[in-house]
Amino acid sequence: MDTLKILVVDDEARMRKLVKDFLTNKGFSVIEAEDGEKAVDIFFVQKDISLVLLDVMMPKMDGWEVLKTIRKYSQVPVIMLTARSEERDELQGFALGVDEYISKPFSPKILVARVEAILRRTNMTSGESLNLGGICIDKAAHQVTVDGREIELSYKEFELLSYFAENQGIALSREKILNNVWNYDYFGDARTIDTHVKKLRSKLGEKGDLIKTIWGMGYKFEVNE
Repeated sequence: MDTLKILVVDDEARMRKLVKDFLTNKGFSVIEAEDGEKAVDIFFVQKDISLVLLDVMMPKMDGWEVLKTIRKYSQVPVIMLTARSEERDELQGFALGVDEYISKPFSPKILVARVEAILRRTNMTSGESLNLGGICIDKAAHQVTVDGREIELSYKEFELLSYFAENQGIALSREKILNNVWNYDYFGDARTIDTHVKKLRSKLGEKGDLIKTIWGMGYKFEVNE
């Protein structure tokens, strides 16, 4: 397999070196950027970045602006790094299309584990496709159509929809969804899930009703044949 490229964006040189050393030891190719403007330039020149580690507070262009710019053209997985742990920041990140959200200080080993988990799921190329209730999920192409019309989903929204479809008719707790879709033990609150479900339902249009809320527990994807 070709070496996967990871773009590490942080204005702190020590932080970039720490993250780079751990990722390089795991066999990844790491490209660094010390501010948002340089990150955007690198991202669009390289074209084959597999994942972006993105700090929030940076000079010239902050992480939110970098994320918005990338999301106009790409659904590449993005992990946001921030020194602030305010809830509204986390929800803003998810609303803009963040796949993971890690507050500083963090364990580099945990960060690497999350990077590997995302990339494993991103690079799965099983030719499997699911077709339920007019929703067609092509896992190899990472593409979703609703009644033949393609809709654009973020990486996390795609994974969430796939997980729902694979567990059609089964009531899923928020904890189970977090552990399977986010692929790690997440100790945040339920709004992480709810934010993604709300956006997913909106993008699915009328088909969004297939994702049913199980009050006090979680969700169930149910197709009425």
